[in-house]
Amino acid sequence: MSNTLTWHGHANFQITTPNLNLIIDPWFEGNPSAVSSSDSLNAMDLVLVTHDHDDHTGQAVEIARKTGAQVMAIVGTAQKLQEAGLPETQIVNGIGFSIGGTVDFQGVKVTMVQAFHSSASGAPTGYIITLEDGYCIYHAGDTGIFSSMELFGRLHSIDLALLPTGDIFTMDPKQAALACELLQCTSVVPMHWGSFPILEQSTDNFANELKAIGAKTRLISMEPGQSIELS
Repeated sequence: MSNTLTWHGHANFQITTPNLNLIIDPWFEGNPSAVSSSDSLNAMDLVLVTHDHDDHTGQAVEIARKTGAQVMAIVGTAQKLQEAGLPETQIVNGIGFSIGGTVDFQGVKVTMVQAFHSSASGAPTGYIITLEDGYCIYHAGDTGIFSSMELFGRLHSIDLALLPTGDIFTMDPKQAALACELLQCTSVVPMHWGSFPILEQSTDNFANELKAIGAKTRLISMEPGQSIELS
């Protein structure tokens, strides 16, 4: 069995490995891009939350309570999720962790990294996730471009970057294309587009920006509900 990635729209990605089920920013109910509901998740081992906005915390608490999954979030946001009904025993470390830290969860290594956005609790974050077989995924969370992305590319061999390209609240396509150059990622899946009318409604502009700078990163344009194999 190989690793698979499923996009549920917006920043909501599910990763399945031979041993684990993970989900990041699980916003289903209320997500105009989602083609399935949180009820469809019968098994989940780990839920990651990048920041405390409703379109990213989504149904994290409900999914964790239903499946018994552990939840990763920055200290502060983890407390906010606990106040919303998440049992303390289902929070990684009991209180979460912070930027720069790495947690090994049953063979999957998760490093929390910074993002430049807003959050009422904790701070906005991204995650660099190294699966059991070494495949490395960077989920940027909601963010603008920042120069430390180059350091991420030096510290990690990033196979796949999940980058926002929608503009207004995050990077626009031009910034996201340059982010690929900084990260030196092999492939990129655009996210945080098409969910709201104010955002970019396709990945066409992003594709053009990648081409304009001669980026070597391979663009993988997904549609909500689509799954791909990671290899």
